[in-house]
Amino acid sequence: MENENLKTFGIDRRTFIAGTAAAGAVAATSGILAGCGGSGTGSGTNAGGGNNLGRTIKYYISQPACIDPFDLQESEGTAVSANLFDPLTKYDYVKGELYGAAAESWEISDDATVFTFKIRKGCKFHNGETVTAESFKYAWERMCNPATSSTPSVISYHIDKIVGYSDVIDGRTTALEGVKVLDEYTLEVTLVEPFADFIMVVAHAALVPLPTSGIADDYATFSRSPIGNGPFMMDGEWVDDQYIRTKRFPDYYGETAKIEGCDFVIVSDPDTAFIEFQAGNLDFSQIASGQIESTKTSLGESVDGYTVNPGAQALLGAESSTYYFVMNTKDEVFSNVNIRKAVNMAINRQAICDTIFEGTRKPADGIVPPGIDGYEAGAWDVSKYDVEGAKKALVDAGFPGGEGIPAIKLSCNSGGGHEEIMQMVQADLSVIGIKAELESMEWATYLDALQQGNYQFGRLGWIADYPIMDNFLYSLFYTGTGDNRSQYSNPAFDKKIMEARSITDTEARLAAYKEANAMLAKDAVVAPVMFYCHHHVGSDALKNFYYAPNNVAALNKVEIV
Repeated sequence: MENENLKTFGIDRRTFIAGTAAAGAVAATSGILAGCGGSGTGSGTNAGGGNNLGRTIKYYISQPACIDPFDLQESEGTAVSANLFDPLTKYDYVKGELYGAAAESWEISDDATVFTFKIRKGCKFHNGETVTAESFKYAWERMCNPATSSTPSVISYHIDKIVGYSDVIDGRTTALEGVKVLDEYTLEVTLVEPFADFIMVVAHAALVPLPTSGIADDYATFSRSPIGNGPFMMDGEWVDDQYIRTKRFPDYYGETAKIEGCDFVIVSDPDTAFIEFQAGNLDFSQIASGQIESTKTSLGESVDGYTVNPGAQALLGAESSTYYFVMNTKDEVFSNVNIRKAVNMAINRQAICDTIFEGTRKPADGIVPPGIDGYEAGAWDVSKYDVEGAKKALVDAGFPGGEGIPAIKLSCNSGGGHEEIMQMVQADLSVIGIKAELESMEWATYLDALQQGNYQFGRLGWIADYPIMDNFLYSLFYTGTGDNRSQYSNPAFDKKIMEARSITDTEARLAAYKEANAMLAKDAVVAPVMFYCHHHVGSDALKNFYYAPNNVAALNKVEIV
């Protein structure tokens, strides 16, 4: 990376795809700040002081879309749910390896179609029920069952290659044929075709077990206070726009949390959250716009970019994520590939990184970020800043100088610097003759507009659910997936992705994914903008607070000093 403070994690999965092994949105801004009351903060001295009043930390998030694994589609809900639940496997970003979580071991068939997991014995849910193989089967069937909620899960596509998925999603049955309980602690999963990286997919924070007693059948109630198997449990119900309280689960099978709990404080804007942090009312927050360098100076910079310790509190490590502009390919304007190319080349990514993020982020040269196996520098040539190239693309599109293109609408969620970024894009587009209007809205409303296709041009950030190339290419661009917000559909691309998934040899599989990535670049489907880096800070009361590249904190390892 260009900044010496950024650390990129190389990921090698050769040891994950065969044999037996043993022993995770998008940046959002919405909600209203409210005091949690009751339990005290672990805050020591931030920038403005504070007191050590207890062993419960206060952690900034914006209003989540969902904290129920059923539809865990964005970063804010995942921050909570990832500490309430444990999936079969997890990825260790420090060691660069997969390890068993709820599963103590697994086996993969030679053709990568059958995955057999041994569930750890003695693991409990927060209500005392035992975690078994049936707990996973029940949870996964609930995720793809259209009767679970009035709104289908956006993310059930993560398991769409399991035999019988289409029958459940279409309402013909409620049982996943390809998920079998061989005995109380043995789960067998059969796919319709080879998918060597499926062992990484099951590390997704939503592919977790649920109690089979029926309490999760009442979605409206369960989704407000889900019962998981992770190191923390809910402490009351989620209060919209105010807080989500959690407390230590004493019977957790793994490393029991050292802190008593974590209050996820919901704040409407990250800059407001930073003010609250400076006042000693939060222990973890984003750093406000324009405050990165001053925060590094006053509170010290984390040694590895990811771990908060007293005097080394500013986190600037590279994330496994990409900020990008999404264009609605069904829209009259953006259905024209040459207009999409023109917009791509017109955007001055370096200026955005320097102006908004004080040079701590790197302009994106593709949708796949560094640190993901298969990343290629300069993979998307169309993402280079090239005003003359953009003007030529408009000529090729049939609209020289932008003549004839109606004013386009640039949409984003409010806060977090997104409006300022869109203003810079608006200025960039005016240089090549394209007029644009700005529109911002609250996060949940914005997310719904994208999902419904009611937009022209918007912004998104994609954090790797699991650190493989497929999670960027299949999830965002395969025809019909819930996160394909550009509504892109290319049969040749779909075929290439399926070909890549079926290849068990690592190098050959990556080569196929790279070919699929080249198709996306040629079609200029989206406009990659920058590769994310943390811009977060913790209080000096925190010790060993690790905030991973996928924006999930390992709260059971945190200490208060």
